[in-house]
Amino acid sequence: MDAATIAVLIHISLEILVIMRVILRPHREPTSRLAWIVVVVTLPVIGILAYLLLGEVNIGRRRVARMQKVIDSLPKLSNDTCPQETLQAQIPDIYDHLFRVGRSISGYSPVGGNSGQLLADSNTTINRMVEDIDSAQDHVHLLFYIWLPDQNGCKIIDALKRAAERGVKCRAMVDGLGSRILIKSPYWNEMTAAGIHTAVALPIGNPLLRPFVGRIDLRNHRKIVVIDHNITYCGSQNCADPEFRIKPRYAPWVDAVIRFQGPVARQNQHLFIS
Repeated sequence: MDAATIAVLIHISLEILVIMRVILRPHREPTSRLAWIVVVVTLPVIGILAYLLLGEVNIGRRRVARMQKVIDSLPKLSNDTCPQETLQAQIPDIYDHLFRVGRSISGYSPVGGNSGQLLADSNTTINRMVEDIDSAQDHVHLLFYIWLPDQNGCKIIDALKRAAERGVKCRAMVDGLGSRILIKSPYWNEMTAAGIHTAVALPIGNPLLRPFVGRIDLRNHRKIVVIDHNITYCGSQNCADPEFRIKPRYAPWVDAVIRFQGPVARQNQHLFIS
């Protein structure tokens, strides 16, 4: 056989193997299986590479093992961990289906005894976070997908430094891709030097090798702020100016954020630790 025939046979063999993997892979919708089979068959070589790079949810076996070990070590969060008077959350029937969906996704049950405030805009949210960090007495936990060393980002950095100087335990985690500008800047090392415990979620490492050990496009998009086990923020707010220009045509960004105070903060605390 000549080289061309061998190449064709190798390609057909790879196609068959990939198609078998698509068919046998668990937890995949039939429409998704069919779509990937069409891609693999109609796009020689490119289709196979596309599936290997993007076709499966894979962040790396070691990461999954470490994450599962941490989750298994955590106490199960239940209403029993909350004060007795907050155990019963009064949910109107009209909203019950929404809470059931939320419970099925997060695993957390609704708790009462909370107060919430919908914040006006991005700058208002950042300023309120700074106020809460400046008032923190025990700990401040933050996790952002995008954290930039711009005006708003530096406001939070400075507030964390002040809190750490007071003896407040400060922990800050960012996504390795979304916050790469901050991670590579002097501010990141300054935060560590100030006593802030920093961590990078899903670090990229060598971008050429990353696709072989896990998908680079699967990121940690969570935005979590927990202060003193009692205050938490929920919403789409990243730690940056609303006009940040990663995608200039979409700027300024309009975020929706609610500041909660009460037992629900324990659930975000549990999520942050996990």
